[in-house]
Amino acid sequence: MEFAYEGGGFKSSYFAELANLEAANFWFRSRNRLITWALQKYCPVLKSFLEVGCGTGFVLSGIAASFSKAELHGSEIFIAGLSFAAQRLPHVHFMQMDARRVPFIAHFEAIGAFDVLEHIEEDEMVLAQLHQALEPSGLLFITVPQHRWLWSASDDYACHVRRYSAREIHDKLSRIGFSIEHSTSFVTLLLPAMLLSRLNQKRTSDNSQPQNELKLPGLLNTLFYKVMQLECGLIKLGLSLPIGGSRLIVARKVG
Repeated sequence: MEFAYEGGGFKSSYFAELANLEAANFWFRSRNRLITWALQKYCPVLKSFLEVGCGTGFVLSGIAASFSKAELHGSEIFIAGLSFAAQRLPHVHFMQMDARRVPFIAHFEAIGAFDVLEHIEEDEMVLAQLHQALEPSGLLFITVPQHRWLWSASDDYACHVRRYSAREIHDKLSRIGFSIEHSTSFVTLLLPAMLLSRLNQKRTSDNSQPQNELKLPGLLNTLFYKVMQLECGLIKLGLSLPIGGSRLIVARKVG
């Protein structure tokens, strides 16, 4: 319970804002589509799934809609996040848990950690814990922010410790005992707009509202969602995009 209310690489006060943003925001919606597609492709008959760092339960809501028969679990270090998640998904099993201390061994068919690792200094410790919690040949699904050169006040606001390169996250997964089944960037077609936003943050002296990057006017939000739909279509066709604001990885337990 050390970080149940505050600390641990995030601010629990953010959950209320996230709960209001996620369902309409182009980025959260598009990420859900990619995650659901990856699960359908690599675990078409999903039996048991744990999302580590489930936040308000938005990702799990998308997974629950696509896998009605799966036994779904969500963990979150912060009690505040769990209250939102439990309201959203009363039939999912939720628990307060530190990802550095996972109390399961060979238990889940698949585990997800979506934009979680970048908040934790001991990311390899977390990956080792998730490896241990997976069944033999189980699958890990992760998303992480990408490219150090995109670092901005938005990363500071989100309490990020790092943005990954593909090589860094692949090497860490390999050292723990995972093989890479699929890896691709996303937020690729919108990368110029993202870079422009980050450069603008650095140019302006007032960086007090970096969260406004997620609060777009309705028309622009709709346009960005359509661009992300196109990008998702390219990924579904088998393209692995080399650069982008984020990276999706599917990795299999081999050790």
